[in-house]
Amino acid sequence: MRLLFAALLLLQSPRRVERPELRAGLDTLYGGGFPAAAGYFAELARRDSVDPAPVIFEASAYIWWAAALQNDDYEAARIDSLLDRAIARGAAAPRGPARDFWLATALGYRARQRDLHGHSWSAAKDAKAMRDAYARVLAADSSCADCYLGLGVYQYGLARAGALARLVAKLVGLGSGNAERGIGYMRRAAIDGDLARVEAGWVLAAALVREAARAASARATLQRAARDEVSRLADRYPGNPVFLRFLREIPATAP
Repeated sequence: MRLLFAALLLLQSPRRVERPELRAGLDTLYGGGFPAAAGYFAELARRDSVDPAPVIFEASAYIWWAAALQNDDYEAARIDSLLDRAIARGAAAPRGPARDFWLATALGYRARQRDLHGHSWSAAKDAKAMRDAYARVLAADSSCADCYLGLGVYQYGLARAGALARLVAKLVGLGSGNAERGIGYMRRAAIDGDLARVEAGWVLAAALVREAARAASARATLQRAARDEVSRLADRYPGNPVFLRFLREIPATAP
């Protein structure tokens, strides 16, 4: 019966995920309680051996924890193992939009980790699989705003990739990306998203800061937009050290 209930949860439409237990853990995570959030999601994953969502968010808690420590290598092996497990769970789920949504989300996180640690080829393959899975979700449910976080990072990352990453992307069949479209997708997820809204706002702010460094004439406007985005997140989650450090580093009035 427990496995049947889990399967029914996975068959829900990704339009809005009515999973209060996930929201509770995410509030702890974004509030800066990274160890507590990791333990919370680990317990959820232990209780349900087929649901990929808590495994994904346990990995996310460690990723945020690493960001707070400014140490990309922190628990990297654990994060990789968790994402591999989440992908295996997602792949084993019944076919449908929810299965594709969680599979794409796990693949997106793993692509991020692989790219961060210099594994461009495997990162590109994961990104392509993520893109295809999200496309299947949107074909079934065009209102899935959370899907646009991964697709936005995909478009923006390809557009701003270095020469080697662009070559790998071409070989894998990823295309060239579009930075403006990517930022638009991130903004859509930050405004209309559900479980991905906070993450989308944070990633959007990071992209705007990167764009500010590229365009001197628009630097002040872009930095102000980035700071406004993170200020909203910090107002909601004042204990998150990642948000607070960003606000210290990005001046309120750009030079």
